[in-house]
Amino acid sequence: METSSRKQSSFQALSSAIPEADRLTGTWARAQGAVLPLPEAAERAKPSIHPTAIVAKGAELGDGVVIGPFAYVGPRVVLGEGTRVGLHAIIEGCTTIGPRCQIHHGAVIGNIPQDLKFRGTPTHVRIGHDTTVREYATIHAATTDTEATIVGDNVLLMAYTHVAHNCRLGNEVILANAVNLAGHVRVDDYAIIGGMTPVHQFVMIGCHAFVGGASRVPQDVPPYVKAAGNPLRACGLNSVGMERRGISAEVRLELKRAYRILYRSQLNVGQALDRISRDLKPYPEVHEFVEFVRGSERGIVR
Repeated sequence: METSSRKQSSFQALSSAIPEADRLTGTWARAQGAVLPLPEAAERAKPSIHPTAIVAKGAELGDGVVIGPFAYVGPRVVLGEGTRVGLHAIIEGCTTIGPRCQIHHGAVIGNIPQDLKFRGTPTHVRIGHDTTVREYATIHAATTDTEATIVGDNVLLMAYTHVAHNCRLGNEVILANAVNLAGHVRVDDYAIIGGMTPVHQFVMIGCHAFVGGASRVPQDVPPYVKAAGNPLRACGLNSVGMERRGISAEVRLELKRAYRILYRSQLNVGQALDRISRDLKPYPEVHEFVEFVRGSERGIVR
């Protein structure tokens, strides 16, 4: 009877905590059709910390920050205005997160890198504004104190993604579920990587590129290019993505010509880049395409 009573008491405590957590962060389940009113401006003015959360002395919380149940925020963490941290999330190290970000439950940000060169010095993670980090995603700090792992603005990291030390993600990047970035990977603005995709260390993925799910990425993917498969192969331009982002038909056509010269002619890479620079219209997008390929150290996907 005593054990049963204890279980019932625990259940009641949990039942009362979950609606409170839902009110604070909006990331937990609720009855179908239930509508929770947004907090008034006066409520948003000061941080809201759940009683079970731990916020270390020294942490800086902006106006309207919400910390959910059982979350941990370390002493050198800075959270921007309106950022919400879900239950059981851990944010530690020298981590700065911009305004209006959503950190969902179980995410871990700012932990030490999985790099044998790491010597224990405080290193950094910097995340821009309006970025969403979904359940159980991990973002590791850089290896040395002069470096940072950087995630840009309006980025979506879906569940179980991993961003390793010294990675640099641009703005509007999307990593689907269980994408794994090794150290020093660079992903430029508007790039999308499909789920279950590992990316080799030091690889660069250009702006507006699209990598299909369950691919393995051992080499650089040029801007605007679609790539998929295992082994990875280039398979045209991300025309749909470019159109959605407002890139004009004229520019898309010139990029298509550049792609054909690089991938469909019998020229080697150096010759193809010279021909593109000489014969095609000098749109900034074409220049970016050429300079990315020219600067590739690992070689580009073919």
